[in-house]
Amino acid sequence: MTTFFLTCALVGGVLLIAQLVGGALGAEHDTAMHDGAVGSAHDGALAHLHQTAHETSGGLQLLSVRALTAAVAFFGIGGLGAISLGAATPLVIIAAALLGAMGMFGVAVTMRAMLGLQRDATLDIQNALGKIGAVYVPVPGALGGVGKVTLAVQGRTVEFQAVTLEGSVLPTGAPVVVVGIRDDDTLEVVLLSSVDGVQ
Repeated sequence: MTTFFLTCALVGGVLLIAQLVGGALGAEHDTAMHDGAVGSAHDGALAHLHQTAHETSGGLQLLSVRALTAAVAFFGIGGLGAISLGAATPLVIIAAALLGAMGMFGVAVTMRAMLGLQRDATLDIQNALGKIGAVYVPVPGALGGVGKVTLAVQGRTVEFQAVTLEGSVLPTGAPVVVVGIRDDDTLEVVLLSSVDGVQ
């Protein structure tokens, strides 16, 4: 059982650190070379987009990749801690589960607060138009729901909610182009490969 909890702590911790480092490095990712091509394709793509508003959720993202990774890491840490105190197996599992839930909730609250700080008066969402980013939480196809994308805007990496008119779901990691603004927190995106003139 010790090996299991140790594996959870190590794997979850390494993945969480990797995500945080990757997010920080993403702020320096240069998308300028694509701006001209995207800009030329942007007007044509917008002509095919509907202007319907889409309801978005502003709650905690407890099922985000970071929150779930934190849950695994803290689950392992909690289990190891309980074992080191000589707790019985049921108490070890309960302690691990409680600490995992606290870790997941804590990361979700922290990410929400950080994103709130990013969305201050100096960030103009209009500057996201034509930018290239990556899907963070899968975006359902055909306006079937809301996902999330990350992209560099005004010199920093920002996470926005996103919708798409694409027929199929946009998976995590897929490169996308911002072709519209739904509201002050939601972008409309398409796959990078589906925009003419962009490789």
